[in-house]
Amino acid sequence: MNKKHLLLALKFLISAGLIWYLLGSIDMQAAWEKLRAADPMYLVLATLVMGAQALICVFRWRAVMVAIEAVLSFMKSTQIYFIGAFFNQALPSSVGGDAVRMYKAYKSGLTLVGAINGVMLERLVTVVGLIILVVCATPFFIERVGAADAAWIAPAVTTIGLVGVAGLGVLMFLDRLPARISHWRIVHGLALLAADTRRVFLQPVHTIKVLFWAIVGNANITLAVYLMALSLGLDVTWLDCLILVPPVILITTLPISIAGWGIREGAMVTAFGLIGVPAEGALVLSLMFGLWGLVMGLPGGVIWLLSSDRKIQTIETTEAEAEATLEAEAK
Repeated sequence: MNKKHLLLALKFLISAGLIWYLLGSIDMQAAWEKLRAADPMYLVLATLVMGAQALICVFRWRAVMVAIEAVLSFMKSTQIYFIGAFFNQALPSSVGGDAVRMYKAYKSGLTLVGAINGVMLERLVTVVGLIILVVCATPFFIERVGAADAAWIAPAVTTIGLVGVAGLGVLMFLDRLPARISHWRIVHGLALLAADTRRVFLQPVHTIKVLFWAIVGNANITLAVYLMALSLGLDVTWLDCLILVPPVILITTLPISIAGWGIREGAMVTAFGLIGVPAEGALVLSLMFGLWGLVMGLPGGVIWLLSSDRKIQTIETTEAEAEATLEAEAK
């Protein structure tokens, strides 16, 4: 068994193990009853909101690409984003959706550096939007939890905000590293990323747009979760979801499970437990959210199957091309 297969097997074990543990620790009969009693009207509304999410993400990615002067047409950007979403959600593959997006954007005419930095910065913008949303909403949320939880939530959110600002500041100036190591490929790549990061975050005309779409996108996805929660009759508010869902999403992006399955469920049960949501309700909500995401990724699979170029480059080959490009630019 090679390294890739071993890693994939480990991810399966983590996802399956966590879901098995959660299913064994909750009242399955109560969970099933909640699912059976779900209100279809709220589920339809959640589906519409989730459908809008994909387009919001396309606008966010394009805003980043415009900022770094690596632009594709709206139609091409939409096609590539949907294909990337399909690979993120639907396949237990070592080729992630972001790598597919980078490759497809590169093959569609962007420079390799532009394709890579565009996807990386779109991810970074999303995280920054998450932090802004949580920091702004936390003061209104404190009253929902007990004194013990409130005592650590506010300092934790403040720390996250400060670390985020500091990390962003460091990233912006990675091209100021000592000249004696500037010829290293990784350092040259970081320098190009730093320059593009400044274009995104230090030029108001671009910063306002990318942060707008980042905040709208994150708020929209919490609205979808809120509507699903209402369909299950859970006692939550949209404000609760604005605070609790972003950390769950952030944890889910860790590449240690299959498309976040298991990790998301554990995080959702823990997060919503802070406001008294029963474990079975939070688990059903998380499974529903995951399934909706899977369904929303299916159009990307159709687009990919209908496209003339169905080849997906391996990450290793893409990285080799990136290294060769950076080496050529450094000379």
